[in-house]
Amino acid sequence: MDIPALVAAAARGDQSAWDALVRQFSGLLWSIARAYRLSDADAADAVQCTWIKLVEHLDRIAEPERLAGWLSTTARHECLQLLRRSGRLPEPAEEIADSPDPAPGVDHELLTRERDTALWRVFEELPDRCRRLLRVLMASPPPAYADVALALDMPVGSIGPIRQRCLGKLKALVGGNELLEERS
Repeated sequence: MDIPALVAAAARGDQSAWDALVRQFSGLLWSIARAYRLSDADAADAVQCTWIKLVEHLDRIAEPERLAGWLSTTARHECLQLLRRSGRLPEPAEEIADSPDPAPGVDHELLTRERDTALWRVFEELPDRCRRLLRVLMASPPPAYADVALALDMPVGSIGPIRQRCLGKLKALVGGNELLEERS
């Protein structure tokens, strides 16, 4: 996909070019909003505000080939602005979906929440670069490595190896946590 051509076409009012940009980068924007642990409504607002900023600045994007980075930075600013306006910090734990249990007991929910909280605490011990990379790669569908490279300012060829090292660090941290070790 030729991003500079899509940006130019969208700036001229080509709806199909705009739709292609939205398809290309929506996963990236949602992964950034989720990384800030915003509510679904706040995350949707942050993503929507990011798209609005792009509409407002579409004809002034100096380096359209770096649009993923521009969108990422804008989305982060929107998320931080939402957090500042609400006067609250992100919740300490984000629910990690399990396969549905037909009749989960109260203890199951408590144990799951306890495990998830422990996992997010361990995740926060990772270096910032690892946390940012893993959060972006957790998007569904995951963004293309080229977009990740632009958003996180790292070479495309280093994303896979860095991801592996980060997952190795996370595994080591999980291995040192009694709560997570016994339930694995």
